[in-house]
Amino acid sequence: MTDSRDKPWTFVTNHTRVLIAISQNPDIRVRDIASLTGITERSTQRIVADLEDAGYLTHEKIGRRNHYHVRNTATLRHPRERDVEVGLLIELLASSADDSPTMRDRA
Repeated sequence: MTDSRDKPWTFVTNHTRVLIAISQNPDIRVRDIASLTGITERSTQRIVADLEDAGYLTHEKIGRRNHYHVRNTATLRHPRERDVEVGLLIELLASSADDSPTMRDRA
């Protein structure tokens, strides 16, 4: 059995990171999302398609670029979080570290 410390993991998924990037810049290019999130363009395209298929995103073509619309009222997918709107998650995670209080600040 391998030690869990040998496998890097995070609480936030790439899907969440892509959604946050799009919410912060609805005209962002897939190339730029990939760069911001540290994943490949192909993975980014697949994630954008997943998010659109699930109803979290829509896009419209404006010239040669896409303009995305995040559906903030869509709820999270896990049964225990079905009442939580994705907009709340985005708001929580998208705030910059400088603007948001840390756990230490709240104590």
